[in-house]
Amino acid sequence: MSKELVIVESPAKAKTIAKILGNKYMVKASIGHVRDLPKTSLGVDVENGFAPKYIIPKEKREVVKGLIEAAKNASSVYLATDPDREGEAISWHLIEAAKLDRVPTKRVVFHEITREAVIEAFHHTRGIDMCLVNAQQARRILDRLVGYKLSPILWKKVRGGLSAGRVQSVALRMIVDREKEVEGFSPTEYWTIEAKLAKASGESFISDLIKVDIPDKGEADRVFGELEGANYLVARVSKKETSRQPVPPFITSTLQQEAWRKLRFTVKQTMTVAQQLYEGLPIGSEGPVGLITYMRTDSVRVSHQAISETRSYIEENYGPDFLPPRPRLFTKKVKGAQEAHEAIRPTSVRREPHLIKQYLSPHQFRLYELIWKRMVASQMSPILMDVTTVDVEARGPMESYLLQARSSSIRFPGFSVLYSEGRDEGDSGEERKSLPDLRKGERLDLLGLVPEQHFTQPPPRYTEATLVKALEENGIGRPSTYAITLSTIQGRGYVERVDGRLHPLQIGLIVDELLRENFPGIIDIGFTARMEEELDEVANGEREWVPVVEEFYIPFEKTLKDAESRIEKVEVADEPLGEDCPHCGRPLVVKRGRYGRFIACSGYPECRYKSSLLTKIGV
Repeated sequence: MSKELVIVESPAKAKTIAKILGNKYMVKASIGHVRDLPKTSLGVDVENGFAPKYIIPKEKREVVKGLIEAAKNASSVYLATDPDREGEAISWHLIEAAKLDRVPTKRVVFHEITREAVIEAFHHTRGIDMCLVNAQQARRILDRLVGYKLSPILWKKVRGGLSAGRVQSVALRMIVDREKEVEGFSPTEYWTIEAKLAKASGESFISDLIKVDIPDKGEADRVFGELEGANYLVARVSKKETSRQPVPPFITSTLQQEAWRKLRFTVKQTMTVAQQLYEGLPIGSEGPVGLITYMRTDSVRVSHQAISETRSYIEENYGPDFLPPRPRLFTKKVKGAQEAHEAIRPTSVRREPHLIKQYLSPHQFRLYELIWKRMVASQMSPILMDVTTVDVEARGPMESYLLQARSSSIRFPGFSVLYSEGRDEGDSGEERKSLPDLRKGERLDLLGLVPEQHFTQPPPRYTEATLVKALEENGIGRPSTYAITLSTIQGRGYVERVDGRLHPLQIGLIVDELLRENFPGIIDIGFTARMEEELDEVANGEREWVPVVEEFYIPFEKTLKDAESRIEKVEVADEPLGEDCPHCGRPLVVKRGRYGRFIACSGYPECRYKSSLLTKIGV
């Protein structure tokens, strides 16, 4: 008796779905893409509508053969690949490669691998969405055109094995720009003065001098003298109640950022573990279970069912005070966000982290717990705080000064009993100390003054998390591209991570300089963001993909020809190394050869000393 064939990407996902669907279905895995552009040629016919020339890679031929055999005995085929452009493209490639159009073929889309979601999806199948496929094709072709045309220039002028890319080169540029900001930063001196004041009863508190610029020690000494001889009184007391709302559940970029801040997971590590949680893990007697919703998303939308379940959980476990009167709906917009998607959340908040900890690896447990807490906290009551601000007037011999003290106390902890968002370096997180009861017009005694010298600080170098945040804010890349972009620029030796921060290596600086000088438009942040918007328009059916690629390629080809002509004429001078040859004592220089840059003696050919530069520059 023939079965219905279901095709997914991974064996883990296949195992979870097979358990849900039962014996009527045969579930197979494609192990990702089954077709791609060839590695040894451009694979794009630029003269004929940029038609791609897809091939089945050698390592995928047996997989495709197996799927063809399985489809022969199937009454119908369900393509259950991931719910995004990449997943849509994989389904289309499967139809083309395995000739699945000979069998009734249906597309199945779900954002979580649970019984309810999968069964519901199988009741609402559709055809392939060619708008999504074409958006993915356009991205792949654009990236191939850039990489295939620019990379040989890098091989010729810098070193073999390097690459350029439409998104990766912009990411490298941002890291180099930040490095230049750090290196070129000139600290500016400034001073602050803190006063310890006391009521007549003896209760003391600290206040800060405000609205006064103190650029150097001379001015600090002058103001210090004024404050020493001043009379202090309370000028104003302001008390107000404020609230702080919880943040939305995770999207891809915020999960990557928070996993770095709190767990010190790299972007690649975060996405690998999240994939495992999504595709399903064996949980005791439940068997394989998908624990979170799809992890490549830029939407903060959450289903009504998930919100309802979360609110019931909060009321039962924390009480009615921790439950807002109405469900909280988030509307944060990310450029190009696909609103059909959901935020990253647990498939059931009833599956509490501590209940399933024994079935998870330490990394899986920590990431699941983070996602679970963020989702539950997002539907909890806000934090309520009482904030007091006290202005103190200091009437000195020559002029008056204003000092200020602030304190806050939590009236109701709200969502903070479960979760608080981490902070990046440079984010403010001041602690406010409690203040005694103070009244306007009350006189105060000065107990002491503390002047302190400071210097302005350069912007912090990017971490993987803050770079992802910057890429997202600038509209560069999409959820599926962040991890591969970061892996590429580090794998190519352009960037290294030191104490969690991204530093450009010498080879990265050279590549960035060459691209800036010759292809400024390609690595322009605004240009790359506009390309992303145009790809979104293709995905939404608002534009055809071929004109989008053509509008990019025509000026790109002209820039390429001009740059190749200019670069060919440039003779690359040897760079002085600043060291002497250990063999003859003449100066050493950095030369460029077929396999990249190397150290050699300036006395060549009389002296033939040479050595590798790679160990010196950290590549």
